[in-house]
Amino acid sequence: MNILSIESSCDETAVAVVRDGREVLADCIASQVEIHRTYGGVVPEIASRKHIEAVYGLADAALDAAGVSRRELDAVAVTYAPGLIGAVLVGVNFAKAAALALDLPLIPVHHIRGHIAANYLAFPELSPPFLCLVVSGGHSLLVDVRDYTDLKILGSTRDDAAGECFDKVARVLGMPYPGGAALDRAAQAGREGTYALPVARVHGNDLDMSFSGLKTAALNLLHNAQQKGETVDIPSFCADFSRAVSDTLVPRTAEALRRTGRHKLAIAGGVAANARIRRDMEALCRARDVTLYAPPLRLCGDNAAMIGAQGYYEYLAGNLAGQDLNACATRSLEAPWHPA
Repeated sequence: MNILSIESSCDETAVAVVRDGREVLADCIASQVEIHRTYGGVVPEIASRKHIEAVYGLADAALDAAGVSRRELDAVAVTYAPGLIGAVLVGVNFAKAAALALDLPLIPVHHIRGHIAANYLAFPELSPPFLCLVVSGGHSLLVDVRDYTDLKILGSTRDDAAGECFDKVARVLGMPYPGGAALDRAAQAGREGTYALPVARVHGNDLDMSFSGLKTAALNLLHNAQQKGETVDIPSFCADFSRAVSDTLVPRTAEALRRTGRHKLAIAGGVAANARIRRDMEALCRARDVTLYAPPLRLCGDNAAMIGAQGYYEYLAGNLAGQDLNACATRSLEAPWHPA
């Protein structure tokens, strides 16, 4: 089954062709990083306009790269939630038009379900059930993947996402957008234990997370040093900040593994590319005799191949949409598909 998939939830326009949920025939991405770098972050209106400019040509490029004609497509999948509403609308409207013109089924895909499904592309042997830690710019979640379309959130952030904190701190440090990757690179040369940064404990659900206090403490440390004319050891600060984020994630992941009895752990999302987090998850899995699935860096960020992968399983589950499909800025990944 050949699925044309579209992703436009933030600042990457992406179109892919995926076969049977596991084989990537083409994955084309038009990045807007250089445009938004000028502003230190994503400007939603600019992102939407650039998606409009790029998506049609990118779809043709993906079909050419895949060696698949329009007549050989079997379905169209698209991110419909969550994301920047104007950006998501571009992808949704293009997908609706393509499905209508080609008389193909239209598959709505939740963006975070797509991130989890990126592991299916990297690891053909992976199948549910397993535990997944999702860490991205807008989400920090522990998800029990009971089946391909049956997912249960066990814990989530109460405030900021880990990725948002990385990007905000990196911006204050004067690092280029996207800041999380730059901060990670700087941390490689740092010496841990130089700066004391807090790790929050959440009451009510010990699998939930909180990063706002860490972000505030980190920003206050930097601002106070600036006001006093003190020099901050940037690599060591970045190393300690990365450790504090990881020290929030690892114990909760360990507890989720204990509660669920899962022996497979996947990680997903842009922050899953962070070297410290990967290293600590590898150590956790060795200690617990758990198999770790960490996708290659190219599949951690936003891409359309992951949408095609999850789209295949949504199709098998009968989760199809009509021409009334609309974009949603927010929506739980647990919710089964139905018109919003």
